[in-house]
Amino acid sequence: MRPLTAEDIRHSLVNVDDEERHAVVLPGLHETVWEEREFLGWRDPTHPTRGYIVFWRDNSPTGVAVRAAESAMPAGRPAMCSLCHTQQPAPQVSLFVAPKAGKRGQRGDTVGTYLCADLRCSTLIRITPPRSEHLPTPERETGQRAVGIEQRLERFTARVVDD
Repeated sequence: MRPLTAEDIRHSLVNVDDEERHAVVLPGLHETVWEEREFLGWRDPTHPTRGYIVFWRDNSPTGVAVRAAESAMPAGRPAMCSLCHTQQPAPQVSLFVAPKAGKRGQRGDTVGTYLCADLRCSTLIRITPPRSEHLPTPERETGQRAVGIEQRLERFTARVVDD
C-alpha cells in the first residue's frame, strides 16, 4: 500500500459528513509499515464501535467509516472475517455496518459484513501458516490472500458507494 497523509485519509471518507470527517481520530501514521498492508484499518479509541478502512482505489485513496456491533459474538465457536477469510474465535470477529454514501446513507441505508474486530487483516495474513502440501510456500499464500482482500474490499466499497 502507498502511504497516506492525515489529509488524504480525511478527504477519502465517502460515507461521512463534514462534521464527522473532521472529528475522526487517526491512527499513528508514523508507526505504519505501509508495504505490509492492503488497507489501513483502525478502531477509534474514543468511540469503541467506530472504525475506518482506507485503501487505494483507482489511484486515489478511498475510505469507509464502519460501526461494530455493540456485543461480541458468543465464544466457543469459530467465525470468519469476510475480508481476509481467516477463521478465528468468534469474539475476534465482529459484525460491522457501513452507512451508504450520499442520500441513501442519510436515510439510514447500510451495508453489513463480518470483519476482524481489530480491522488488522493485513497483519493476520502475514502470520506464517503451517506447511501444507497444497500451499508449499507461505509467501505464495500471503500474496494470494492479499489479492483476495483487495478484491473483497473493492466489492464491499462498491456496495457502500453504489457503483
